[in-house]
Amino acid sequence: MIIQLFVQFFVASPDWNRLFPIELVDHNPEWKKIYEREKQQILDKVGKEKILRIEHFGSTSIISIKSKPYIDLMIEIPKELLFDEKLIEEFSQLGYSHFKVPTRGNIEEYSTFGKGYNVDGTKEQIFHIHMCPKDNAMWKQIDFRDYLNTNEKRAAEYENLKLKLASKFKNDRGAYVLGKTDFVNETINLATKK
Repeated sequence: MIIQLFVQFFVASPDWNRLFPIELVDHNPEWKKIYEREKQQILDKVGKEKILRIEHFGSTSIISIKSKPYIDLMIEIPKELLFDEKLIEEFSQLGYSHFKVPTRGNIEEYSTFGKGYNVDGTKEQIFHIHMCPKDNAMWKQIDFRDYLNTNEKRAAEYENLKLKLASKFKNDRGAYVLGKTDFVNETINLATKK
């Protein structure tokens, strides 16, 4: 669910799966600093009038588990700026490519951006942005992050699942992501129980 935007793209592009295989590494405390620098660069370029909130999410934001070394950012924008061409252009000027994620289940359509994927194989920090208003169900990913950061046992279960899937689907990003979906949804339900 976290990077479903890329599932169809990677399934349709086997070369991308070969160039960017699933590789999990130990948590790196530098990821938080990398996130903070990118967040500041975005705020400096786009401005706080359009960007209402930026959160670090995804596995690099969960301090006790292995992760692909990609930085995921969740950005809240006003509803009227969803798919705004001028806003998309500002992110393009920061090196991001834009994709529109269609409505899936309870998650309404939203914008997503990627940066750092080089077809020539040169390594660069990869960033994924998921941008939507606060009422989009994608924001439940923050509950997922917070729950795993406070529940070591559940975080270890997630890491074990990721390791198993990474070894089975090293060059099949779509299957890797889909293999995590039930666990992510169950954890969100645990996190949001009242």
